[in-house]
Amino acid sequence: MSGFDNWEKLVQKQLKTDDIYAILQKENLENIEVKPYYQNNSETKILPKVEESTHLVAEYQDGLEEQAFAFLLNENVEGLEEKAIFINNQDLAEHILTKETNRYFSLIDVFSDDKKAEINEHLAGELLSKTFERQIGVDVSFHQNAGASIIQQLAFALTKSKELVEKFGSEILEKLVFRFAIGSNYFFEIAKIRAFKYLFNHLSKEFEKDLIPYIFAETSFRNKAKNDSDNNLIRSTLELASAMIGGSDAVFSNDYKIENQTKLSKEISFKQQIVLAYESIINVFEDATSGSYFVEDITQQFAEKSWKLLLEIEEKGGYLELLKSGEIQKMIFEQAVKEQSWVEEGKIKIIGVNLYPKLEKKKSVEELYNSNEIKAVRLAEMFE
Repeated sequence: MSGFDNWEKLVQKQLKTDDIYAILQKENLENIEVKPYYQNNSETKILPKVEESTHLVAEYQDGLEEQAFAFLLNENVEGLEEKAIFINNQDLAEHILTKETNRYFSLIDVFSDDKKAEINEHLAGELLSKTFERQIGVDVSFHQNAGASIIQQLAFALTKSKELVEKFGSEILEKLVFRFAIGSNYFFEIAKIRAFKYLFNHLSKEFEKDLIPYIFAETSFRNKAKNDSDNNLIRSTLELASAMIGGSDAVFSNDYKIENQTKLSKEISFKQQIVLAYESIINVFEDATSGSYFVEDITQQFAEKSWKLLLEIEEKGGYLELLKSGEIQKMIFEQAVKEQSWVEEGKIKIIGVNLYPKLEKKKSVEELYNSNEIKAVRLAEMFE
């Protein structure tokens, strides 16, 4: 009898049942099989990132120049030297004055997110003419904030990449920054980043390349609440940890306050990253969870399910075609409403919203969601 069988018999004895999986396994929104324990003898490999050390990105404000080496800019700032600059505004991307001492990355997505369903070719041309290290953003953070599943997010990032290749050629793959929002399911979000590395590398090989994706990860708005900003801070800290451990090239913390944001709240939000990086150096390690049987297994499941969804989308005409027909919107709507129902039923617990204290429901699903629109909705809005 193997060690695994011995372990299983021991668990059966302690739980006093032969059907231990019915007790130990939990349902999840992604339909990913999570085992109570693992035996894995397969070989694993390190999944690299582009940057040697993850950039800790701050929203620019006076006084942070000495503390931050990477900034998210919505407007031009003069005098920055030896910084990584992430450009978050279309007008800024077109008119920014670059300096040789800085590194520049565009987070500007050239896809429309409505039923117009088109690529802004003029904007893409303007961005591609710039001397940035990466000129085009592929944004799936707004899909996450609208309630899309992890599998949907990964498939959308891939199919948008393929649309760009069809429009601009395979060289575009080396000029992309992928923008993900990181949710609250700690290990799943680590696996999401890792799975995308597998998937994008596989996609690039379809075009005779062998590429690593550049990943910009930010904290989600989806699980944040207006009334309990201290808990928002805890949630976003865990999200940042997932992003760093998963191997993101840059991380950014949105303000933990939904309302009444201040200069101090923005600074505290950024300094979460400082504490994580300098106290635990998790921004330096390359693929820290490689070899973890649990993380490797769910990474593989995400990769397989996302690639399958990608193929289904492509068979139906691709991302833009499904956006035009409303199918992308409907896919996200169905997933988002299911997640919202889990919050309403208490299957997903959000402290200060449906637990400690349990707030009263004030809005219906119909008021919050629209099957014809990709719309950012916070889960707590139902109770606010």
